[in-house]
Amino acid sequence: MNQNKAFIHALKIIRMGEFSHLDASGKATMVDVGHKSVTKRIASAQAVVSLPEVVMQHFDGKDVATKKGGVFQTAILAGIMGAKKTSDLIPLCHPLALDNCKVDISITENNQLIIITEASITSKTGVEMEALTAASIAALTIYDMCKGMSHDIIIKEIKLLSKTGGKSEFNR
Repeated sequence: MNQNKAFIHALKIIRMGEFSHLDASGKATMVDVGHKSVTKRIASAQAVVSLPEVVMQHFDGKDVATKKGGVFQTAILAGIMGAKKTSDLIPLCHPLALDNCKVDISITENNQLIIITEASITSKTGVEMEALTAASIAALTIYDMCKGMSHDIIIKEIKLLSKTGGKSEFNR
């Protein structure tokens, strides 16, 4: 069985209710949120970036200075911009006017940057994709700004930490 037939077969045996962005025939669809209640929704996400020692040598205690400028401040701005553009990047996400988006970057003793993001909105749909996008884009920006010093940078552990509001809550 070729890959496409195997995928279609798998879709047929999966209960369609498990995938919110597939209709009964397995076609991609945007979730209809018209019937949902407007509630305050908050989501938090994390990304981890491991930096090699050659990059860490440029750390001044507050930021990593490069020829392109301060890495952390640029990554924070990029993360916020990414959250605001999530629906442009992920096809079935609803365009949202965020109430707020925060990006925080801290460094651990083992040369890892921990990026924590939080997105919030008062709406009919959640903001977990916006929080995840903010963490991802911030991590990618760090990679971009530091790659001139080393390509031995590892982005890992992009994950949802929590979400509140709506019909389900999640907390890692």
